[in-house]
Amino acid sequence: MGKKLLLEHDHVPGIQGYEVYRQHGGYQSVEKAVKTMSPEAIVEEVKKSGLRGRGGAGFPTGMKWSFLAKPEGVARYLVCNADESEPGTFKDRYLMSRIPHLLVEGMITSSFALGVNTAFIYIRGEYYYIVRILENAIAEAYANGFLGKNILGSGYNLDLHVQVGAGAYICGEETALLESLEGKRGNPRIKPPFPAIAGLYGCPTVVNNVETIAAVVPIVNQGGDAYAQIGIGKSAGTKLISASGHINKPGVYEIEMGITVEDFIYSDEYCGGIKNGKKLKAVVAGGSSVPILPADKILTLANGEKRLMSYESLSDGGFGGGTMLGSGGFIVMDETTSIVENLFTFARFYHHESCGQCSPCREGTAWMEKILHKIMDGHGTLADIDLLWEIQAKIEGNTICPLGDAAAWPVASAIRHFRSEFEEYVSNPKSVKVVRHYDAMQNA
Repeated sequence: MGKKLLLEHDHVPGIQGYEVYRQHGGYQSVEKAVKTMSPEAIVEEVKKSGLRGRGGAGFPTGMKWSFLAKPEGVARYLVCNADESEPGTFKDRYLMSRIPHLLVEGMITSSFALGVNTAFIYIRGEYYYIVRILENAIAEAYANGFLGKNILGSGYNLDLHVQVGAGAYICGEETALLESLEGKRGNPRIKPPFPAIAGLYGCPTVVNNVETIAAVVPIVNQGGDAYAQIGIGKSAGTKLISASGHINKPGVYEIEMGITVEDFIYSDEYCGGIKNGKKLKAVVAGGSSVPILPADKILTLANGEKRLMSYESLSDGGFGGGTMLGSGGFIVMDETTSIVENLFTFARFYHHESCGQCSPCREGTAWMEKILHKIMDGHGTLADIDLLWEIQAKIEGNTICPLGDAAAWPVASAIRHFRSEFEEYVSNPKSVKVVRHYDAMQNA
């Protein structure tokens, strides 16, 4: 069994509550931090750990923390991004609903390290039932002296609030999240300035994902060097993976970085193989916004070595032959899957969720959906496939935030690796009933 740092106690009865969580080592990182460590020492431990952002970008967390400006007399903020909206990703939901105190503890320890006295958890609107779970955990932390004034007699003060979003995917982008948190329309900001300089209310702000914040707890408890020994290379520690699709055991798994993709898909410890004895066709490894890879490329590198579940190995080969670990939304597709239908679903999603601020994204996502709809409706031409390719190329890299890239990469990779399927739809359309269902929804 792989080592577990975050989900070690996820099935303990009553672990949602303070008393049981405390009995299993809860809040030790807060005690250690405020009583025996300086904020600078905690930041250094996070740097040494090699922890990278678990929300998708994979930027080194300690380095991000070190960028935080510290002007005299100006408030600083920590915001937890719990707006988990990436299709195929549900690991933050699992962590918050099963072990809410782990996130609360991580927020307290991280806030102390950053000199923050007011922190926020911004959670997506569809997770409203989890809001009550988090608020109960926060209330228990206040009642037991871990939040509020003079935490554990240290003189450190912290207030933690939960803010519910309104269901917009774009608010998962950190600057759009901050705009929403301020009560404005959730449009991404132009950077620079970066949030570390001018974030929430124009003050220095750190925005981290739920899993990233939770990982600070074991890092402080056992030390950055010990955490860095887990995993492989620059992909240190463990990673939560949301596994779904045509597998025997869908769910959330905590893996040690560096296991092979093949082991993750086929071993009984994790996904348990392809459902109904079918063959593996393709995988979306990090949520809908990353390139899709066919079976041969997701399992094996160009040099013949097995591909690993790590940032570096999954991206090996560039976007022509690699993908991204992203948020860990691991979607497995068997031989019966239509790549064109799958792409149409993704394209429709990104068109719907575009904030419309940037012309390439606003217009491009609409056109990609329309062209895919045309192809599936039996009216597509070979020129439409080429047009799809041209449109995605004009979106990528030309928008304020990464949503444009997220919409373009699935299209590019699907055409690159599965062009013959698109051509088959043009010459022999076979998905009219799906399109009619879509039309019915649009006209409802």
